Amino acid sequence: MALLGGAVLAIWNDIAPGGDAEFDHWHISEHIPERVGVPGFLRGRRYNAVTGSPRYFTLYETETVATLQSAPYLARLNAPTPWTTKCIQLFRNNRRTACRTTLSLGAGEGGALATLELGPRSDGEATLRSWLTVTALPAVAARPGIVGAHLAEADVQMTVVRTAEKKLLDAPDTLARWVVMVEGVTAEAVERVCADLLDAEHLTRHGAAGDGSLAVYRLVFSLRR
Repeated sequence: MALLGGAVLAIWNDIAPGGDAEFDHWHISEHIPERVGVPGFLRGRRYNAVTGSPRYFTLYETETVATLQSAPYLARLNAPTPWTTKCIQLFRNNRRTACRTTLSLGAGEGGALATLELGPRSDGEATLRSWLTVTALPAVAARPGIVGAHLAEADVQMTVVRTAEKKLLDAPDTLARWVVMVEGVTAEAVERVCADLLDAEHLTRHGAAGDGSLAVYRLVFSLRR
């Protein structure tokens, strides 16, 4: 399958005005290599927004969701480097969620990725999960120009943990619920398939709450363990 391991850490964020160049240098030079060096982390990817927001999306693929509360990972979160201490304070509109991978279709990674944050209605969880995994995402993955289609569901217990890094944030993290990710060759390809098969009408008809949020990103860096 396209996603490595059984879980992901999904992070969306903006950066305070004037801080983007330093964030970019730190994130690629120090932060992602540090994270991928933690046992159980398999790959880290960073994306910049083409359409939608926040401006940045980071995806870490891990062996299991338990990796995201492992002792080696928590040790890093509780002992940030001086550069991390400086850059974390630049984060704005931060959303960070540990997720179990429900479905991952495809092979390899694409140059563009759409993230669709959504959640089921109170009476629609089973219906929405079934439609996404059996019908919608296999159809998405079969489209020309698409190389992957994935569903990940939040694990709140594994996400919510107090650490030294969290204390540096301008405001507390918010959480996603479910995350659909569509990978493709181009931004246009992923935008088109989301408009055709994952639009609001289809989603609400199959059990989704009406507050989904779509953004499209281009890959700028990827590092595998």
